[in-house]
Amino acid sequence: MSTNATATARIGVVGPRTATTAERRHRLRLYALYALAIATNLAIFIYGFDYYRLPAMERPFSPKHHWLRPSGPVGLYLGFMGVALFLGIFLYPLRKHWQWLSTKGSTRHWLDIHVLMGLTAPFIIAFHSTLKFRGIAGMAFWIMFAVSASGVVGRYLYGQIPRKVTTAELSMRELQELQESLSSQLAAQHLLREEDLRAFLRMPDANRVSRLPIVIALPYMMILDVIRVFGVARLRRRALGFGATLRTLGGFLPTRNRELETVIRAAAQEAALSKRILFLSRSQKVFHLWHVVHKPFSYAFAVLALLHIGLQFVLGYF
Repeated sequence: MSTNATATARIGVVGPRTATTAERRHRLRLYALYALAIATNLAIFIYGFDYYRLPAMERPFSPKHHWLRPSGPVGLYLGFMGVALFLGIFLYPLRKHWQWLSTKGSTRHWLDIHVLMGLTAPFIIAFHSTLKFRGIAGMAFWIMFAVSASGVVGRYLYGQIPRKVTTAELSMRELQELQESLSSQLAAQHLLREEDLRAFLRMPDANRVSRLPIVIALPYMMILDVIRVFGVARLRRRALGFGATLRTLGGFLPTRNRELETVIRAAAQEAALSKRILFLSRSQKVFHLWHVVHKPFSYAFAVLALLHIGLQFVLGYF
């Protein structure tokens, strides 16, 4: 087997059979958990909407006050749920230090669940506090909100640094060999015009990217990802007739033509890989800087949350 083929097989980014059964199951579980989190928060918001919009002085007269106040049955349940999510969030960093935990599942799967809990927790805590953010609890909430927002950015950056199964970063040589393999596949196909592929795969100038400030490089990377979605749709439209274009909503939905979808998938993978190679040094630098910001905020939130919980026990609210 050639070096290119070995690299491709190891990373598993080419071809329709790369998604394993375990990966598909993880995706389904993750989507189900996101749907559950969204449905739960939406149900609480709809039920308590008329209560949450009342001024603080009028809330005790609402029939829902007994249930939704922080010390009420629903409010307490939300508080306990928030604590459970809070503890679950910190399992991901602890996993790196606990050997018995590090052998359970893959790092990326743990990170996906970590991000899910980090996004869900602020909403649960907000409903627990009845959307009133004062004192220690208010400080903890806004710090947690900042942690969640930075966590989304961190998850995006994590995906921009290609990794081996061992989680070690790929060398630039291996990335380029993988890109050459994808280019060979595209050169051998006859479904998409060469000029369309060239336009789709065109990337910014490397020297220009290397001079970009960090605060510009990150949104630039995200913009290129969005542009790629529209580029894929354009490739489909160029290869399809009018009727098929309508059925695929302008090329944004996949067709039933497996050969065409395989070629388009390879083109999208090469475009994504080219972008990662182009921004690799910037991604690594931003990722390291992100750790400097994310960790202190996480620890500050942990201290304030524990202080808030401790005060509730001391003051007898439980």
